[in-house]
Amino acid sequence: MGAAQAAEGTTKLRYLASHGGISAHELAAELGYFEGTGIVLQNIGYAAGGPESLFALASGNVEIGGAATAAVINSIAGGNDFVAAYPSNGINDQVQSKFYVLEDSPIRSVRDIIGKTVAVNTLGAHLDYTVREALHAEGLPENAARLVVVPGPQLEQVLRSRQVDVAAFGYWQTTFEGAARQNGGLRPIFDDTDVLGEIAGGFVVLRRDWVQKHQDAAKTFVAACAKALDFARENPQETQEILARVLKSRGENSDVAKYFAGYGVRPGGRAADRDLQFWIDVLAREGKLAPGQLKVSDILYALETVARGG
Repeated sequence: MGAAQAAEGTTKLRYLASHGGISAHELAAELGYFEGTGIVLQNIGYAAGGPESLFALASGNVEIGGAATAAVINSIAGGNDFVAAYPSNGINDQVQSKFYVLEDSPIRSVRDIIGKTVAVNTLGAHLDYTVREALHAEGLPENAARLVVVPGPQLEQVLRSRQVDVAAFGYWQTTFEGAARQNGGLRPIFDDTDVLGEIAGGFVVLRRDWVQKHQDAAKTFVAACAKALDFARENPQETQEILARVLKSRGENSDVAKYFAGYGVRPGGRAADRDLQFWIDVLAREGKLAPGQLKVSDILYALETVARGG
């Protein structure tokens, strides 16, 4: 029996959770959307960031991965045969990643972060690439700022203790950002929407061979997650209550659930070509992708094909 098989007729999908947050598949499970489907989710721990989640997916330790779009594309370009299941989060005027400094900081703009230390949750993912793109847009070297890795729950602490100059709270960390903002004394200098516009921040991904082997389960999984994303947008208070319950069950601080701002995705969890093409073009510009090496339709295979029942 394979690692993904919990029992005859039951498909187990293992995943890594994120501190302070809840994925759409976790929300779908809490809402009972997988009941009677044969799908069972299993949380096997935490991921420090998207690249760690993708590594676990590639190594077969989990069936569900998730990361920033640039990290997903990088991983696929590196040889991992992943496909996008659904946009995990999006950035817009309501949900976005914010870069904070202390109120008395001399830093006022992107240009001021040259040579400064910026705390991000992981390297090679959304916040890393947002900083690079922000500097590039100003005509500055993309490595002009110094990025250091700080777990989400410690972002506020390292900023207030002046161990870093800037703390970047990702769009998936609105719980931590809201708590830090409520405590006062911080000032945002820019956000990722300023740099990237409205776009999907990241994707939940599956292995292509798993999708091909479990087409019915894949279709059910995507549909349930899309339904959960819509539920969160239409029922924000109830979603916060569910998140609080989940965080408490994990031994995390459930008080931050009230700052959850939603997923920021389009109705039905739909992706747009630009969500991926923007980063394909960026990585091609950086020489990490050859022209025409990847197409949006290849990466969105699971979402588009499974949604049609293929």
